[in-house]
Amino acid sequence: MSELHLIGGEKGGVGKSVVARSIAQYWIDQGKPWVGFDTDRSHGALLRYYADFSQPIEISRVEELDRLVEAASQPDARVLVDLAAQTERDLHAWIESSDMLELASELGMRLVFWHVMDDGKDSVGLLSRLLQRYEGRASYVVVLNKGRGEDFNQYRQSDAAAKVSQLGIPLFELPALHKGSMQKIDRLDKSFWSALNPQDSVTENLGLMERQRVKVWLRKVYGELERIGL
Repeated sequence: MSELHLIGGEKGGVGKSVVARSIAQYWIDQGKPWVGFDTDRSHGALLRYYADFSQPIEISRVEELDRLVEAASQPDARVLVDLAAQTERDLHAWIESSDMLELASELGMRLVFWHVMDDGKDSVGLLSRLLQRYEGRASYVVVLNKGRGEDFNQYRQSDAAAKVSQLGIPLFELPALHKGSMQKIDRLDKSFWSALNPQDSVTENLGLMERQRVKVWLRKVYGELERIGL
């Protein structure tokens, strides 16, 4: 079965791109082929760190969004889409005008909405809106990003959390990586693999303990991805 994974959350700064990068690196390390699309054409994470696998896409144009289905309709395809903030309107207008859920079913394609959250009230409200839109007709993964908040009680006590449990939606808890290590990876323009595997001693690299922290963090992330059956 082919898969189309939409990494969103609508709100900016919740860590959508970190999730997309983690999935990309996981598939690469697992030897699983994939193709990526990045809706942030100016400084998109997939384009920046995984340029050999990814291409830009203009989400406000229907013809551009159609490319996602063309890619995902190939046998056993894995398509990863990193959605920028405030792209929900164009995305859902396209999904509904094209009846994408029915088409995905006809094509044997698994369409998955990844909702990435910080521990704020806005993220809970946006999740509620997504669940109300498609109910049990779509697949979802809810991501609690521990790098963007430590207290998710507001979510856990919400009607949205009860709905997630009722629908059997996987809950992916993304562990926090040491802030300085993540900032250094980004400053040096490194993928998670290149951060762990310095190629020379001339250019600046992560130190030994920084690489160890990234290694431990990535192991935990991969464990979560395996647990939810990615």
